Amino acid sequence: MTTFAQNLISYLHLFKMAERKVRVRFAPSPTGALHIGGVRTALYNYLFARQHGGDLVFRIEDTDSHRFVPGAEEYILESFKWLGIQFDEGVSFGGEHGPYRQSERRVLYKTYVQQLLDAGKAYYAFDTPEELEAKRNELKNFQYDAHTRMQMRNSLTMTPEECQQRIADGEQYVVRFLVEPGREIHVQDLIRGEVIVKSDILDDKVLYKSADELPTYHLANIVDDHLMEITHVIRGEEWLPSAPLHVLLYEAFGWTDTMPSFAHLPLLLKPEGKGKLSKRDGDRLGFPVFPLEWHDPKTGEVSSGFRESGYFPEAVVNFLALLGWNPGTDQEIFSLNELVDAFDITRCSKAGAKYDYQKGIWFNHEYMLQKSDDEIADLFAPIVANNGVDESMDRIRQVVHMMKDRVDFVKELWPLCSFFFVAPLEYDMKTVRKRWKPYSAEQMTELADLLEGLDDFSIENQEQHVMNWVKEKDYKLGDVMNAFRLTLVGIGKGPGMFDISAFLGKNETLRRLRKAIEEIPTVASHLA
Repeated sequence: MTTFAQNLISYLHLFKMAERKVRVRFAPSPTGALHIGGVRTALYNYLFARQHGGDLVFRIEDTDSHRFVPGAEEYILESFKWLGIQFDEGVSFGGEHGPYRQSERRVLYKTYVQQLLDAGKAYYAFDTPEELEAKRNELKNFQYDAHTRMQMRNSLTMTPEECQQRIADGEQYVVRFLVEPGREIHVQDLIRGEVIVKSDILDDKVLYKSADELPTYHLANIVDDHLMEITHVIRGEEWLPSAPLHVLLYEAFGWTDTMPSFAHLPLLLKPEGKGKLSKRDGDRLGFPVFPLEWHDPKTGEVSSGFRESGYFPEAVVNFLALLGWNPGTDQEIFSLNELVDAFDITRCSKAGAKYDYQKGIWFNHEYMLQKSDDEIADLFAPIVANNGVDESMDRIRQVVHMMKDRVDFVKELWPLCSFFFVAPLEYDMKTVRKRWKPYSAEQMTELADLLEGLDDFSIENQEQHVMNWVKEKDYKLGDVMNAFRLTLVGIGKGPGMFDISAFLGKNETLRRLRKAIEEIPTVASHLA
């Protein structure tokens, strides 16, 4: 199918759904930390809902009780609060379609399981795990389907009386969906166009398990999406193989008129090599894959988060939005409102998106530059205080103004500019070897005397007098300024020298200068 035809199908499907209010959902499982791929899925749902004046529902899929992890639900909610992605209804938000935890809807699901059984669309299966394993060993590529179901222990191969007796005796069973062979299943996908799958390749998926009296993902999602009036299911590519089954389930229930549109997002891929992004990639290359730091209650392992690593939430949102979606322009910096206006789900890529973590750092730097000095100073002030420095907000703001364009994260400011607040205790040997000349002590003594005689210690006045002195003495400007920097900073880094000395003030500048004149020659002699 051509790209034009795929886009035409997608737009026609969007037009069809426009008659209903757009309602999308994000439905994570509380099994641990929220992967950044899940955050992107939620973000795209949010953008789509806001763009169409619709609702975003937060649902918890906790039907797999064995995988439940305490604290995971709260972690997920806190992540979205930090990122600024707001839900309209759901767990902790309320709404008219609750309850929103699947574990609280088990009685409801039983009704729909029975409906499928009564209609002959599903059947009981009593096969034990050992029997299923034996069949897998017997038949290569075994699949529980139209070719094998009549060889198994289920309600299709036994009398109704025998089946009911087994249930009455408390024998564990599952309910499987009856997939008829020989059909073509058409899935309309807003990103991939029309996807056609033959029913012969599908197995009779388990919809319900008597062991815990809970449905599986397949049944619970269909029922919930229908009852919660979900119009669009926007989810990861890994769920694409389940879409044909979900189409069949909608047909089995007679809900084809309210079947949602599907959109399967591209995978997030490793920065290097092949395969999808994993936590191990982040550990290996030193970047987070979770929105917040996660403390695993089972293992005690601590995993880094974007928030604790110093990322701005706006930068994370902007970065994720462009992983798999192209706005069609050269614009890269988007506010959340601008993303809502620009987002077009049909412009999402079908191919996986390589996770360029360096680009994420670039985004954070750009947002650092966009933020006011006051905002950055408020974030930097606790770091200054934690290093034992009692400094006014005004002076912290001055340092931020001079230095914020040199860092990607607020936490990088202190090691870069601590010299503004704390005099150097030692002098970098490499800088001493390179910048301190045999005549530097004499020049710095002259410079100290010059600066001491200035009543006006402004940047402009210092610069005028020092430049005139250098010219009169026929000194090399580089020699003077490099040695001057070493005396005040302790290393060859920092902004303009007169910016530094003006900030430090006359007394502190002279104190550092004269101390360095005494100490650096000793350091230099040891390096000779």
